[in-house]
Amino acid sequence: MVNVSKNSAPGAVLLLGVAVLIAAAWLRGAEYDEQYTLFLTAGIPRPVWPDGLFPAGVIAAAQAGHASAAQIAADLRATDVHPPLYFWAVALWRAAFGPGLLTARLFSVLCGVASLRLVGVIARQCRIGAAAAMLLALGCYGFVYTNAIARGFAPAETACLAGIALLLARRPVLAGVAFGVACGCNYLAVFVGVAAIAAAGAWSGVLGAAPFLALDAWFFAAQHGARPDQFPPFALLPSLLRLAGYQAAAVFGGLPLYVEGLARLAVGGAIGLVAVALAVRMARTLPGGGFRLLLAAVVAPAAGLLLLGVTFNTTPIELRYLAFGLPFLALLLARATAGAPVLQAAVLGLQLAGVAGLLLAPGTMQPMRAAAAEAARFAGDGVVLLPRGNDGVGLVGAFGIEAPAAMKLRLVRPGETVAVPGRRVALVLLGRDRDSTATLPALREAVAGPGWRRVAGGSGVEVYERNEIGVARKE
Repeated sequence: MVNVSKNSAPGAVLLLGVAVLIAAAWLRGAEYDEQYTLFLTAGIPRPVWPDGLFPAGVIAAAQAGHASAAQIAADLRATDVHPPLYFWAVALWRAAFGPGLLTARLFSVLCGVASLRLVGVIARQCRIGAAAAMLLALGCYGFVYTNAIARGFAPAETACLAGIALLLARRPVLAGVAFGVACGCNYLAVFVGVAAIAAAGAWSGVLGAAPFLALDAWFFAAQHGARPDQFPPFALLPSLLRLAGYQAAAVFGGLPLYVEGLARLAVGGAIGLVAVALAVRMARTLPGGGFRLLLAAVVAPAAGLLLLGVTFNTTPIELRYLAFGLPFLALLLARATAGAPVLQAAVLGLQLAGVAGLLLAPGTMQPMRAAAAEAARFAGDGVVLLPRGNDGVGLVGAFGIEAPAAMKLRLVRPGETVAVPGRRVALVLLGRDRDSTATLPALREAVAGPGWRRVAGGSGVEVYERNEIGVARKE
């Protein structure tokens, strides 16, 4: 009976993983970066929108096309900073199952489920409790997030896990192929691959990775200067503090942000105490061998980001970039807490709260869905003024596919003078990038005169109506 329970526990965690990841993909609003995936694989990497009014349904229609592999490659080299394998794969997926955002996210969900299964495989290879390791991986906020959005993190994580499993099975060339695939989905996966091959001394793995690295080099050579101002300049101490904060958030989520006052201090203190206890347990229980390989994979993402910062004078530190090390950290945590059930329960409890926030708390989500709902509720049949943003992709795409298809949109650029048609207008006051932030004064200027009065508003939208009395007095 006990053996049956132990054998069935990983399967139960896997089913739980399916449910959690699908829920995250379903519940979370559209995100800025996901729109680059949708437009690129639709064959319109940088859409040209009308200068006047147009219905929001045009945006979803623009994302419904299907680009060829050659077109995706050419567009990536000209417009983006990512390798091609993820986009080729998700383009085939969307062609088979449909063009919507949820469809694209479900490809990431599939990869996330495969990643959980591989965590169990590696756990058995290292004689770690498979169910505990899988559950701790699933509990990581960063793991759930990156395996529920339409970006290349999910398949890259799966391939990195396959590479570690193959190294532990003493198949270094195949491991190199897996790491090469990971790098072909996301450049940052190279840090895990290099660290793992070096820690294992499996240098023949470079042979397996070489074709994929050559492909990456061809793309990166054309892309490396595409986003020079994406991140702030590098500074060591702020970068270390940012890394520590995001690493904690990647494991436990933004729990202190969900509460106020003393409760925030209490939650932050609890996370700190648990983190210290985990560090002490890991230091005492970590043996050599395969665990050295796991530790290298845990440390590699943070070390790689610091290396990038020093080399290019930039600070490319975000929670999602640290997700590559989370499954391996979960394996080490399962090993460290195997003899400490209270500590393990405390970790899982904090993780559960963090994942619940990811699924349900508006504060963990980007604001485009909420803004589209507010505009639909308050503006009626009026015009919605929306910042075009840097390139008409991230902000416009996310807002547009969340809005009713008949909503009348007018895109605004920085410094543009807007003559608002109609009696009612909704301003979408979302500064999500450089140009959208610079556009906000132009939006307010459009309704600044006595001919307008504010009649409604929410967290990201303000609605104005023409004030006929004010207009008459001005005349």
